[in-house]
Amino acid sequence: MPVRPAVSWSSTLRLPKSSFPPRPLLADQGKYLKRCTDDLYEWQSHERSAQKPFVLHDGPPYANGSLHIGHALNKILKDIICRVKIQDGRRVVYVPGWDCHGLPIEIKALEQQRGNDSTGERQLDAVGVRAAARELATTTVKQQKKGFREWGVMGDWDKAWKTMDKSFEIKQLRVFQEMAKRGLIFRRFKPVYWSPSSRTALAEAELEYNEQHVSTAAYVKFSITEIPEKLRAKLGELKNIHAIVWTTTPWTLPANRAIAIHNELECSILKSGSDHFLVASSRVDAIKEACFAEVPLEIVVKSILGRELQGTKYINTLRGKKSQPQPLIHADFVSADSGSGIVHMAPGHGMDDYEVCTGLGIEAVAPVNDLGCFTESAFPDDPSALAGQPVLSGGSQAVLGILNDKVLATHKYKHKYPYDWRTKLPTIIRATEQWFADVGNVKENALRSLSDVKFIPDAGKSRLESFVKSRSEWCISRQRAWGVPIPALYNEDGVAVLTDESVAHIIATIEKRGIDAWWTDSPIEPAWIAPGLKGTYLRGKDTMDVWFDSGSSWTQTSGQADVYLEGTDQHRGWFQSSLLTHASASGNTYAPFKTLITHGFTLDQKGKKMSKSIGNVIAPGQIMDGSLLPPAKVKKKSSGPISQALGADALRLWAASSDYTRDVVVGQSVLSFNHTALLKYRMTIKMLLGSMHESARTAPRSKLDEIALLQLKNVMSEVKTAYDNYEFHKGVNAINKWIASDLSAFYLEAMKDRLYCGDGGGVLENIFIGLMKMLAPITPNLVEESWAHRPEWMTAEDQDHPGRRPFFEPITSPSSSTDQTIFTPALLRFLSITNTAVKSAQEEARAKKLIGSSLESSVLLSLPPGVQGYYDQLSDELASIFVVSKIEVIPYNEEPTNAVAWKFPAEVTWGDDAASQPWKLWVVPAEEYKCPRCWRFVAPVENELCGRCEEVVGDVK
Repeated sequence: MPVRPAVSWSSTLRLPKSSFPPRPLLADQGKYLKRCTDDLYEWQSHERSAQKPFVLHDGPPYANGSLHIGHALNKILKDIICRVKIQDGRRVVYVPGWDCHGLPIEIKALEQQRGNDSTGERQLDAVGVRAAARELATTTVKQQKKGFREWGVMGDWDKAWKTMDKSFEIKQLRVFQEMAKRGLIFRRFKPVYWSPSSRTALAEAELEYNEQHVSTAAYVKFSITEIPEKLRAKLGELKNIHAIVWTTTPWTLPANRAIAIHNELECSILKSGSDHFLVASSRVDAIKEACFAEVPLEIVVKSILGRELQGTKYINTLRGKKSQPQPLIHADFVSADSGSGIVHMAPGHGMDDYEVCTGLGIEAVAPVNDLGCFTESAFPDDPSALAGQPVLSGGSQAVLGILNDKVLATHKYKHKYPYDWRTKLPTIIRATEQWFADVGNVKENALRSLSDVKFIPDAGKSRLESFVKSRSEWCISRQRAWGVPIPALYNEDGVAVLTDESVAHIIATIEKRGIDAWWTDSPIEPAWIAPGLKGTYLRGKDTMDVWFDSGSSWTQTSGQADVYLEGTDQHRGWFQSSLLTHASASGNTYAPFKTLITHGFTLDQKGKKMSKSIGNVIAPGQIMDGSLLPPAKVKKKSSGPISQALGADALRLWAASSDYTRDVVVGQSVLSFNHTALLKYRMTIKMLLGSMHESARTAPRSKLDEIALLQLKNVMSEVKTAYDNYEFHKGVNAINKWIASDLSAFYLEAMKDRLYCGDGGGVLENIFIGLMKMLAPITPNLVEESWAHRPEWMTAEDQDHPGRRPFFEPITSPSSSTDQTIFTPALLRFLSITNTAVKSAQEEARAKKLIGSSLESSVLLSLPPGVQGYYDQLSDELASIFVVSKIEVIPYNEEPTNAVAWKFPAEVTWGDDAASQPWKLWVVPAEEYKCPRCWRFVAPVENELCGRCEEVVGDVK
């Protein structure tokens, strides 16, 4: 054969060609975003309109501020679920919602109004407050909606609901009406959590607890004035007897109406000077140390049971000169674990105190106003002594000052204390007239309805159940203007009217006149009075708890929602209020949700909760624009810095790759890992797009192709299982592992020669479609962009979009020459561990600078009989699979001849199978010449083409 002159063979190669950019062109992202959100949602709604829907009911975000990273985690997880269900062939219904009422919005609106008032004198009435709050909420909803849509969250945005919508408010009022009809709504004067900083009652769900709160605690003596006859006989002539109580809230002492002790508690009487003191026997030493460290103290009566003290009375001097003796009573909750073992009871300022005292006919009083300041009735003998004094700042000291010598000791006490979760300031417990929902009568039904609910994670069930079990009443009234009014009327005596007829009439009037008319109409406007009511009635000004608002949102769906998904804090919030209102008013025995999913909080890289005050907050936009990442390395020819912005997909991949069932860390290391993975996706997709040829459909399929299809089938099955179980991070991990090992390092590496230099066959189209399906729920913008850059021959076919096709489709093999059943796990194991050993030995040769490309080497295998069969099944393709120029088998347990210039061995074992024989392989130099076209060392003559390349290119003149 004549020797050809040197020729450039690049024009004969099928090198990858694709318009797909290695990094997203941000100018194009808008059109891709629309296609994978609005267009996809509209398509599935129309095409599957006759199907039973999959409903993901939105837990409404609060419309009072900028979006944060917690919003991103929540909304993206919801969107992934919807996209997975579309791949299952379902019709998805996701209608976003917003929680728009409540104190934070009202306060923020008022602050903005004050900021716009240069004189600082403008005072808004209820109508003005509502107008300002509505404007703020409306603006915030628009801003948040824009942000959600930029994250690739699809939904029925045109039908998005808000709790301030008239239609929503009417449905909420009808839920209230149904509960009232069933006798589950009542009004009562009783203690509730009260926020002086917000001037309203709060529910348990609106509290957060400060573990570092410090109170002034005090030991105070009450003079006993009456002792039962039986006990008097036992005590003899003892005089000047005082009961010692210990309290961490001395400001509640003006409301004291009893002291309590447990019937079975053993008490003692101590003597100091001419005074005697009653305390629990087990607390004697503690009392000595706290109150009598400097004076003599002796025990004069060792043992008196609490039941013997029943009938004893004492005087609370704070009630004034006309005060009457008050009782010593039994209370189950009293113990001798702290203090004196004798408890001061203020039924107007304590939940337990109230239950015990009202059961005995003891009245509850709370001489504290809405601002948290004492009223004149706090100390009748000198009304000005306490009136106006804030109870939380100086109130305790003022009370102790009046008590003077009745205070035995004081000290600072650090303990857990309830704070208003909005203002971050301490609350008090204060008896006021409030509206309550009776939870006790419905919670058993509510708990039973959870038996058919799937919880993710499982611990969510016990957490939700514990919150429901601990409740008996729910304070649903708030003393603010921005909300849905409690539809009650009050007669001239202040007695509330709440009947089915009166509520129905009020709802009908709101439908006609609008909800603001409740505040704008004259106080005695007759249009609000139901027919049949005689006399003058005023409308109440209380509004409903915002948890009642959002808890009524199940009325926005028809039937049971398939999924509720929110943060773990909603077990005591929205999950619970939804469950309770549904059990109270729907008439159904099932929960409002079939599956309840909770996610954790977002933490910084050090595991700390994100906070603006700490300065560790990461905004979603910073993840999208890549500003948190180190600068990209700039190539010498680059005209400027490389943008790190990967758009919404970067944010979505972070959310999807997080194990959301626990608290989620977000920081530079996590984001860098996901950034690299996303760039790897793009690089892989660019390779696939540039290497897919229409001719591959009719080219014969190799064993390597069949292995790649089997690996694709396996990873898609693993990913689908993860997606179906809502374990998206496991799906992402499976995709990353498959791309790195099976696709990039194995198949694409082994296929390069065939793609560039051979017939261009293979199964890249199947792999591309499979990868698109796996990525579609996670990175939809990337999938849309990839699909837009598919080869022209695919575009001409008008194939269905991968995101709209069933996840699993049969992978047909019309040109397959291999039965996939031969690829047993053992055969694939042989292939994997042998390939790893070859690569290891090649690295040793490469380190010695004996080879560069792996094609510069060949492989010698010394196989035991039990393994020889695996080689025989793959022998015709093994060299191309391992990307070496030649593979040869030598007898088992023999060494290569000394004729080779160098050799690098590797030992191979099955690993866990101890019965299998190990075998050895050697990487050695390639024997023949390098083909100048394909670079394999299989040419018979230097500078000549190998036989395969000769056949492909023909004669070159």
